[in-house]
Amino acid sequence: MSADDNSNKPGSKEIPKQETQQKLDLAKVDPKCAEWMDDCIKRLNGLYNNTAINICNVMSGYEIIAIIRLVENIFMDESNLCEAEAPIKVVGDIHAQFQDLNRLFDLIGRVPEEKLMFLGDYVDRGPQGIEVVMLLFCLKIRYRDRIYLLRGNHETPSVNKIYGFYVECQVKYGVGLWWDFQSCFNRMPMAGLISKKVLCMHGGLSPELITLDTIRNIPRPCEPLDRGLLIDLLWSDPTNKGEGWFHSIRGISYMFGKGVVEQACKSLEIDLIIRAHQVVQDGYEMMSGRRLITVFSVPNYCAQFTNAAAVVCLNANLEISFQQMLPPPLPPTAKAKAAPAIANDTNLENAKADKEFIKPFVKA
Repeated sequence: MSADDNSNKPGSKEIPKQETQQKLDLAKVDPKCAEWMDDCIKRLNGLYNNTAINICNVMSGYEIIAIIRLVENIFMDESNLCEAEAPIKVVGDIHAQFQDLNRLFDLIGRVPEEKLMFLGDYVDRGPQGIEVVMLLFCLKIRYRDRIYLLRGNHETPSVNKIYGFYVECQVKYGVGLWWDFQSCFNRMPMAGLISKKVLCMHGGLSPELITLDTIRNIPRPCEPLDRGLLIDLLWSDPTNKGEGWFHSIRGISYMFGKGVVEQACKSLEIDLIIRAHQVVQDGYEMMSGRRLITVFSVPNYCAQFTNAAAVVCLNANLEISFQQMLPPPLPPTAKAKAAPAIANDTNLENAKADKEFIKPFVKA
């Protein structure tokens, strides 16, 4: 694993590796559904760079509910710890920034040409959460083995009723649709495992995470309450303030230090953890110890930060690289600031070396 391997050099190219898993061709299994999804994806892509219309102009509420029911079944067919093989690209928070999601696709490539794992937080904060979710759901139905969608803390009713998604559903289609989305979110996988060695989730680690089967055995549908494994997977954060477990400044879940990460990697027999959940200035940040990466995938978050967006790329040899989308200029009236560091090394030279360890992506 490249987290401890000096072979991750600038310009190093991926050695192609043939995937052993046979790809599902929906066009052969269910040609009518494939044709429908192709049409849905085309209509949703038509909203890119088009602010004159929104999803209400291209999809009815009945069609959205039908898509929700289809993707629910796919989520339930997958393990709560959904497994994928590298090469793959890992995407962090999107937060209803549909236009930025499509700009990101322009940079990193689109499904099915690229295999992607999303770490949650598709809705809230931004203006087009339904557009984001429906595009990703349609891609999941059409290319289920090329895109993996994990749950974020904003895919819970207690959060997205407050931070924008409830009102968005109410204005565009009515409150009833919001409830349909909650039913679907309760069925989404909680974590992902890449090539048996890279653990992905939205938030972070938990004192209750003893083995990977602990995640696999979480019953679904499920709704996280106020504490426990589900909450920690969605809410916990890394810190550079110490080695162990600490009370979270959020008032929910925990913060965990480098020692916790190292012990988790040993006990779970993994090499790396990739998580999202926190805005970081470069779109990615390597935690002290090089065993955990935070990724955030939309720029200028809430127009409050001047952050870039990024994705983490894992090639067939599990070598790490990144692709970065720089933030566009904000209006002069915006009072935006740089996002703070969260868990990098407190020694500036070490932090710089950790950052430079992750090289820019080079297409093979």
